[in-house]
Amino acid sequence: MAGRQYILALDQGTTSSRAMVVDEAGAVVSIAQRPFKQIFPEPGWVEHSPTEIWASQSGVATEALAAADLTEHDIAAIGITNQRETTVVWDRETGEPVYNAIVWQDRRTAAFCDALRERGDAAVIQAKTGLLPDAYFSGSKLNWILNNVEGVRARAEAGKLAFGTVDSWLIWKLTQGERHVTDVTNASRTMLFNIHTLEWDEELLEMLDVPRSMLPEVVASSGRCGTTQGLFAGIPIAGIAGDQQAALFGQMCTSPGMVKCTFGTGAFMLMHTGTEPMASKNRLLTTIAWKIGDRVEYALEGSMLMAGAVVQWLRDELQMIRTSAEVEELAASVESSNGVVLVPAFAGLGAPHWDQYARGALLGMTRGTTRAHIARAALEGIALQVTDVLGAMQADSGLPLAELRVDGGASANGLLMQIQADVLGINVVRPKNAEATVLGAAYLAGIAVGYWPDKEAIARQWQMDRVFEPKMDETTRAKVRETWHKALGRAKGWTREGETLG
Repeated sequence: MAGRQYILALDQGTTSSRAMVVDEAGAVVSIAQRPFKQIFPEPGWVEHSPTEIWASQSGVATEALAAADLTEHDIAAIGITNQRETTVVWDRETGEPVYNAIVWQDRRTAAFCDALRERGDAAVIQAKTGLLPDAYFSGSKLNWILNNVEGVRARAEAGKLAFGTVDSWLIWKLTQGERHVTDVTNASRTMLFNIHTLEWDEELLEMLDVPRSMLPEVVASSGRCGTTQGLFAGIPIAGIAGDQQAALFGQMCTSPGMVKCTFGTGAFMLMHTGTEPMASKNRLLTTIAWKIGDRVEYALEGSMLMAGAVVQWLRDELQMIRTSAEVEELAASVESSNGVVLVPAFAGLGAPHWDQYARGALLGMTRGTTRAHIARAALEGIALQVTDVLGAMQADSGLPLAELRVDGGASANGLLMQIQADVLGINVVRPKNAEATVLGAAYLAGIAVGYWPDKEAIARQWQMDRVFEPKMDETTRAKVRETWHKALGRAKGWTREGETLG
């Protein structure tokens, strides 16, 4: 393979780190993946070891190069995509983390976010960041570390500590501490970044009590922002995007009104809205899609906290299936869920409900309920969450949607995709390469170094695998949605003290 150049894409996800080598045609030449430990110190808390994240990510990068018989001299650039709101704080001199990474799923700061709302800060936060005050975002997690880990606030105020999302942590490690940066997409998920001025916002920093000295420099999503040292030294780091924005780019949803949904641990739907941020009236998030050169493009986003993780729950906690792939066969063995509804609010409800006190609910069971009915209800629960978000997007944008492009691990489940088309009533389109997240990171890096000339050249590479057309009649669809919303009502507010349940 000597002489040709490739892009190395690093995909640091919630449950595993992956690396892929991508060629000019957008084909994956080699791939390596390594899971890492999920840490649950208390109910609702989720942590990762930053040291293990780095070890797994650097390990798979080495494996992917070796598998393709390549060295650093064969790599034109590195693109990075990452689990987004996960928060890391480390010492600028030693590079040692001061605490575990607090993961985006973690709910420990729910009461702090309630206090922000009760204080009347929600409108300011939404106007400046496009976000709603929620434990999901990095700012509240950073505040918790500052206030709950001994000695951290004093060290931070003395300028000794650095904060970053996972992209920042990886770039710090890859450049051996030379670069402390993040891109606009990751910055836009912190609750500290003004998506209109494209700067860290003093009022928000004060509101969340965060010292400015901790924050990374904010750079474009596509552009040279550092050079690797040590491990495969000398490669330009030229692309950074949070995983969902990377998937939007990888799916070539580059025109207003185009929508993709990534089915990973959670499900994340983004609609490209153009060069102006579109404020949501339906409790969606306004976020930055990417910045290429001086051009910033925006998106509306709906985040559903549990998707593929629901199938993992069936496998690991309930032990109803041995492998995730088995859920499709099991669910397909019955024609319907027979009235069973699974609301997958294990970590609360995301968009458009934003109920951090909701909890998972399994409803409508009888003595005739089987494993297969529960498996089918699980897939329907994933798809019906997506339906709620798409409805909110259509209401916000006023744009009629012809199709939904899908990607991510769970998009391989044909039954789930058919259920999705049925409950939506529009076509669901799966591309030949479902690795949209990794491709997006590769494309952003490649454009920056001239590996691909422009977006148009990349768009020509996008190929369709299968279209799932809705087969459900409108009456049945309406009934399914009505039952779903009835079940949602049971799950909402479950853990709030003093709430009337049921």
